[in-house]
Amino acid sequence: MGLRANPTYRQRRFGAEVRKLRERAGLSVGQSAAVMNMNQSHISNVESGRTGLSPERLRALAGAAGCESTTYVDALVAMSQASGKGWWSAYRDKVPASRMDTAELEAGADVMLCYEPMFVPGLLQTREYSAAIHQAGYVSASREENNSSVEFRLERQKVLTGERPPHFHAVIHEAALHAMLNGRPDVMRGQLLRLIELSRLPNVTVQVLPFDGPVPFGTSFTLIEPTVAELSTVIVPHIEKSLYLGDDAAIARYNEVFATMREVALPAVDATVSPEAHGMKDSLGLIQRLLYPLL
Repeated sequence: MGLRANPTYRQRRFGAEVRKLRERAGLSVGQSAAVMNMNQSHISNVESGRTGLSPERLRALAGAAGCESTTYVDALVAMSQASGKGWWSAYRDKVPASRMDTAELEAGADVMLCYEPMFVPGLLQTREYSAAIHQAGYVSASREENNSSVEFRLERQKVLTGERPPHFHAVIHEAALHAMLNGRPDVMRGQLLRLIELSRLPNVTVQVLPFDGPVPFGTSFTLIEPTVAELSTVIVPHIEKSLYLGDDAAIARYNEVFATMREVALPAVDATVSPEAHGMKDSLGLIQRLLYPLL
């Protein structure tokens, strides 16, 4: 099998985890090659995500590293053996590879923590809101490209209502809820109603960070946690190329930031509580107040 020219994020992450195991074992590339009965160049290609590793060799390396977490090793085996194919495969030539990586990560998520200071999170957007954002984007794109991006985003949203949906917790700054896209109040009104609607799902939590709250964290991010938390990934969007962070320090840092944002944000939207039962300022009340001028 030839070497991959453009490995996916999953393949690169697997290689990074293999390198972590090797370093945990205190082995050089040559020594790890001996442990797994393979040549040194193959090890380098595995660690760069350009080729895979058999379950037997992976378990041999894990044993040398003294890795006692069979759950973690089993997850690595599954990561290595995954085909990478899913509904997103139909968009392979229509959207950037990084978005395909995001969809694959979301498909395997148990928990997703999202902070957005300027926009409604993609998984919570209406078609109209998403289309308005893409049409007014800073990156030049054709109408066909924008349409494909919108459809791809709407397909991604189905993860929240699938057979085994992850828990999705979003903290959204109030600034994101004031944007008048394309000068159309109906777009934002529909989006605000959508936030209330989705908050009724048992696996969706929506909080708003108000203007009169603490100074917000300036960068949006999403932390995607699979069954094995060690394999979590933080996605930090960027106009040129999004960052995919999987090292322990980054995961801990962004978990801490999200915990702070969750603490200082208003209580979560709870559409099941009657208006008169709200004894304090909360996210639902703020969203409802923003709805009135849009009638």
